[in-house]
Amino acid sequence: MLVLEDGTRYSGRAYGATGRTLGEVVFSTGMTGYQETLTDPSYAGQIVLMTAPHIGNTGANDTDMESRRIWVSGFVVRDPARRVSNFRAERSLDEDLVNDGVVGISGIDTRAVTRHIRSAGAMRAGIFSGGDAELSEAEQLELVRGQAGMAGKNLSAQVTTPERYDVPAAEGVERVGSIAVLDLGIKRATVQYLSEHGFDVIVLPAATTLEQVREIAPDALFYSNGPGDPAASEDAVALLRELLRDGLPYFGICFGNQLLGRALGLGTYKLPFGHRGINQPVLDKRTGRVEITAQNHGFAVDAPIEGEFEAPEGFGRVRVSHYSLNDQVVEGLECLDIPAFSVQYHPEAAAGPHDAFYLFHRFRELVSTRSARSTSGKTQEA
Repeated sequence: MLVLEDGTRYSGRAYGATGRTLGEVVFSTGMTGYQETLTDPSYAGQIVLMTAPHIGNTGANDTDMESRRIWVSGFVVRDPARRVSNFRAERSLDEDLVNDGVVGISGIDTRAVTRHIRSAGAMRAGIFSGGDAELSEAEQLELVRGQAGMAGKNLSAQVTTPERYDVPAAEGVERVGSIAVLDLGIKRATVQYLSEHGFDVIVLPAATTLEQVREIAPDALFYSNGPGDPAASEDAVALLRELLRDGLPYFGICFGNQLLGRALGLGTYKLPFGHRGINQPVLDKRTGRVEITAQNHGFAVDAPIEGEFEAPEGFGRVRVSHYSLNDQVVEGLECLDIPAFSVQYHPEAAAGPHDAFYLFHRFRELVSTRSARSTSGKTQEA
């Protein structure tokens, strides 16, 4: 049974592990990439509902894992594959769900649930199977309503790396410098692409201090995607403010975009049902080009999408660089007086599309240009 906090109930079949799970129910519009979705740490604390009806056809493998495990709290599908049919498959999706203890449900009209959420908004929910399916309707609803909502949650500590690890710049690529990456729920593809763009990648736990970053003395800074409410991550915001004042070039994606907004002094707010999937249209205001992007966010930055404005925290001029063509939500920020920019979507999208992949090159050029200027200035002083 899938139970929503407004009392709506959907009956189906157990899928994956059996038992009870609670979380915020959200829908993902991607027709492919279910394994990347499940292993994206940004989905921690959420019950993910797939709008595409057929899930599990290509099975699961180790290569497409975006992190060390499945992070979703629960999984909702209409028609799970009865058998796997792909040469890359190493096991079925159902096996992965069972192994990671992910409680799911199948056999319900996922598009009907999606339409309900689009009208009522993302909400707290629960999946009950096995013995927990025998709980009364009142008991199930009480459990759903008794859980905390996503607003105010700081989940970075749950998904971050327990300790620092380093990935050198890829062989055959001209090295740009080192980049400190604050792991707020990073995906494996992000680290890979930063390495392939000439960075020595230093991945740091979310609780890393200002002194620790300064001791490393990186050439650039990156904030990753991640779950939770950006308003509940003040330590990461305070760290970012100080490193921006140090003049460190910054690139942030998804959660990193929201935290840049807060570091600049802007507000953030919760979206009614968020943007999730690999078919979200975004306008790049610099080029006028429409990008089809992969997204997963339930919060957004509050900023005017037209014109320039002064950052309330004193970082100079800022403008919105990208915005959603579906609902005009801010999808990117660009600082004009300091070397910093961010986007709300996922340019590293392993399941596609790759329209936004150029952003890694843009950041490489930003860091390279500043390094060249710095070297030139030191030479003139000498």
